[in-house]
Amino acid sequence: MMVALRRASALLVLFLAAFLPLPQYAQDPAMVHYIYQRFQVLEQGLEKCAQATRAYIEDFREFSKNISVMLGRCHTYTSEYKSAVNNLALRVERAQREIDYLEYLREADLCMESEEKKQAEMLLQEAEEEKKIRVLLNASCDNMLMGIKSLKIVKKTTDPDGSWMKDAGSDSPKVYLLSGSRSKTVWEFANIRAFMEDSTKPAPRKLLLPLSWQGSGQVLYKGFLYFHNQGTSNEIVKYNLQKRTVEDRMLLLGGAGRALVYQHSPFTYIDLAVDEHGLWAIHSGPGIQSHLVLTKIDPDILGIEHSWDTPCRSQDAEASFLLCGVLYVVYSSGGQGPHRITCVYDPLGTISDEDLPSLFFPRRSRSHSTIHYNPRDKQLYAWNEGNQIIYKLQTKKKLPLK
Repeated sequence: MMVALRRASALLVLFLAAFLPLPQYAQDPAMVHYIYQRFQVLEQGLEKCAQATRAYIEDFREFSKNISVMLGRCHTYTSEYKSAVNNLALRVERAQREIDYLEYLREADLCMESEEKKQAEMLLQEAEEEKKIRVLLNASCDNMLMGIKSLKIVKKTTDPDGSWMKDAGSDSPKVYLLSGSRSKTVWEFANIRAFMEDSTKPAPRKLLLPLSWQGSGQVLYKGFLYFHNQGTSNEIVKYNLQKRTVEDRMLLLGGAGRALVYQHSPFTYIDLAVDEHGLWAIHSGPGIQSHLVLTKIDPDILGIEHSWDTPCRSQDAEASFLLCGVLYVVYSSGGQGPHRITCVYDPLGTISDEDLPSLFFPRRSRSHSTIHYNPRDKQLYAWNEGNQIIYKLQTKKKLPLK
């Protein structure tokens, strides 16, 4: 900076020298004095300029020094701030983990409370369901099957499939014959003797239904014939035999009618039954290794009262019946004898397979088309290869409910 000022001064002197008077005027004292004074003023101005420049340089150095110090402090502050921010982030992250853990504990407590509540509700529901079942099956019936005593062939027809019965809900002596696996014709006989002897008077009466039945699972209960409507998978028809009218219809749920109820009964998809507790339906559940589903039906409103999934398989089964609320399923190998009851299901849990002796039917060459129990005379009405058969039963008292 000083070098630049000196150069500027030399240039200024040369510039002023250009205005010096000619040599003939150089000896004038006044002019020399004037020029001298001007040089003095110029030197003073240059000196002031140099001083100002030096002061400016000092101030600038001081300013630069201060700026450097401040930048150092700023860097320090930045590092401290960054460290503080990182620490704060760690604390926030730690706090968030603690909050998440507390939330997890709270949700776990809620889940435990909810699970305990659900278990309590399930136990209460099971208790209410058991109470409902006990009320539903609370009839004056405490017998269990102990053996099939004897066999009586009442009649022989040409059709290998069919069903025959008496009214399981009345004392009527009339006997009804439903021959075949699909038909609308019902034969009504005055009594068992008229049924056994074709020549006996009066002759049987032919009843023609408006709808055809499917399979051999029909039952007669309190003057109404209940049957599976042919052409439908799960429709049950309630038919008034006296009025000759269809009183009501219902649909069974749970996949009823989609598969044969018994493997060795090739035309029956829904089997109906009657015992001391009233009207029942048996059908096969879903799946290849399907199990039988037992359904209690209210005959008055033709509605479902309750259903049970039983452990009894449809495979190798040929028929079943109910006695005092207990399902007895008859099995045979390949549709041939022996015909044994190897699965028993009691909704109340008072009877199991272990409680029963070996239950088998007198040897028959083929499987049964139907076996139905009549709670009035405590006998089984069966159809086997065109033979209408009565089986007499041996029973004993059940164990009391706990």
